[in-house]
Amino acid sequence: MATSQEILEALADYQVQCNENKRLRKMQRDWSKLLHFVAEDTKDTFTMNVVNGEIVSFEAGLNGTPDIIVTSTSENFCDMFWGDLNPSQKYLAGEIRVKASQEDVVRLDAITMIIWPDV
Repeated sequence: MATSQEILEALADYQVQCNENKRLRKMQRDWSKLLHFVAEDTKDTFTMNVVNGEIVSFEAGLNGTPDIIVTSTSENFCDMFWGDLNPSQKYLAGEIRVKASQEDVVRLDAITMIIWPDV
């Protein structure tokens, strides 16, 4: 089980990795979404704001009306944000659940292929 602080540290690393990836930023330049992450084992929650493909903020707690809700375990979130697991595989196995439009699910899958090509 990961702590809230560990998830926030993983999110900080993920923000840098995504924002510095020129290919990803170009591909997602028209994508602005508010995401909520819910760790079902610890009940920790997080909000991430993406504007024009850039992660502009993330924080503990749920703020605003989300476009996307991602639910999983705290460990899966840490492993996902640190690049230690492929979220597409966990999604297909039902270990990560995403509530979003079909278009946003496809976008998340595309992000996965760019950020974690070898995982």
